[in-house]
Amino acid sequence: MADTPNTDQNRRDLEKQIADLRADMAALTKTVSERGGAVYDDLSAGAEGMYTEASRQARGAAKQVRNQAYLVSEAARENPGTAATVLSSAGILGFLIGLAVGHALSANEQPSRRWY
Repeated sequence: MADTPNTDQNRRDLEKQIADLRADMAALTKTVSERGGAVYDDLSAGAEGMYTEASRQARGAAKQVRNQAYLVSEAARENPGTAATVLSSAGILGFLIGLAVGHALSANEQPSRRWY
């Protein structure tokens, strides 16, 4: 029975160490939570700034596109013959490019799969 006082002392020491560890864990949890909140606040402020800047630039780009579209439509109204020629030429060029690409792609296929 001589070991009982020593065992009781060891038990009290372990309980004190466990209580100290719990206190340390609570302090660490609080510190991590505070730092996480600060990081979140910093990131959200940065994101808000980037969103504001992107929104401003998008409005500027939309304004430029409207201005360019207006200028193109005015030029087409003032020169309808030129506009028709340019659009027709672009259409014919696109058609010819499509035919060339289609022919190049179908050259790899067997002749039995062609529609003509």
